[in-house]
Amino acid sequence: MGAEKKWFFTLFSTTFLSLLLLLLYSISAFSSPRPFFSLVQHGPHYPPAFGYYIFGGKGDKDRIFRLLLAVYHPRNRYLLQLGADASDEERYSLALALKSVPAIRSFGNVDVIGKPDQSSYMGSTHIAATLHSASVLMKVDNGWDWFIALSALDYPLVTQDDLSHVFSSVRRDLNFLDHTSELGWKEGQRIQPVVVDPAIYLSRRTQIFHATEKRQTPDAFKIFTGKVYYQYHFCSPWVVLSRSFLEFCILGWDNLPRTLLMYFNNVMLSEESYFHSVICNSPEFKNTTVNSDLRYMIWDNPPKMEPHFLNISDYDQMAQSGAAFARQFKKDEPLLGMVDEKILKRNGRNRVSPGAWCTGRNSWWSDPCSQWGDVNVLKPGPQAKKLEETMTNLLDDWSSQSNQCT
Repeated sequence: MGAEKKWFFTLFSTTFLSLLLLLLYSISAFSSPRPFFSLVQHGPHYPPAFGYYIFGGKGDKDRIFRLLLAVYHPRNRYLLQLGADASDEERYSLALALKSVPAIRSFGNVDVIGKPDQSSYMGSTHIAATLHSASVLMKVDNGWDWFIALSALDYPLVTQDDLSHVFSSVRRDLNFLDHTSELGWKEGQRIQPVVVDPAIYLSRRTQIFHATEKRQTPDAFKIFTGKVYYQYHFCSPWVVLSRSFLEFCILGWDNLPRTLLMYFNNVMLSEESYFHSVICNSPEFKNTTVNSDLRYMIWDNPPKMEPHFLNISDYDQMAQSGAAFARQFKKDEPLLGMVDEKILKRNGRNRVSPGAWCTGRNSWWSDPCSQWGDVNVLKPGPQAKKLEETMTNLLDDWSSQSNQCT
């Protein structure tokens, strides 16, 4: 009887181990990346692609990584930057986190800036960082059509399939930014005061300082800025810029971008006006401006320097807004989880938002985007219709005006 029990136990153990190995193999088969065979195609006959610049400061590694996963698509290009105040360990940890995502490992379309220069949000070094990121994206990838800058406090309200689908019907030389020449209070408080950004020449972080004298408003060119809705509204610096316009700014066959860059070097919060002024003073690009930054924001009353932090109570209005992105969010805000679940269909901490390119099984143990097929096809969802309505209205307004910069 003892020998019979021993034989039965051996058989049971062997059977159990075999089933366990089979289960583990099945899970591995579902979660392991499929070899890349679908070439990323760019050009006028394919969906548009985007060059994303995602930036943050010390302690923002997890937020930047989460935002990257939310806007990831193999057709796009991404450049991540943690500010100079972040540690090398945090930058290394961010780069290491990228390797945990099968698609990012295989497509290799995400880069991290190693050691950025000092930058001040209030000063001109913020423009320098943006121009630097755009130039890097141009150097590493010649296929993207629009440049989008997102901070760690931003989050998308559409999938990348939605965004590419809507932008497929948009002229690829158009630029999206709030702009006006009605300066109001900004003329005396932003344009005429002279400031110096010490981050240009000091290795440590320090605040901008003001000169005692003011200067006259320029008459060699016209100043444009983001729309001013309230007396103390801090205007939107957020933009979606075409590749052709950024080539004009960076490669510079005209001296206008450099001239304005030198002028705005001494303007506080100059990124609220730099791109707006360059594009609206350029005969070639002034009629390529669509008057919207495609962002959803709520301002307190009276407005503060930054918009209201969004929370769960804002979800319905935010989701129905027809915007492409929203800001600003606190770290680990529960509202982000609602956007992941209801809009992006993103499950799992280290998973990208699924799109038509994802062909794997979707379950708690398996990432659907660990396997992929044709990355050049799109499958827009319900949010695409809301963004499409917004875009249609914006383009109707754009086409009805002969002069976009007034």
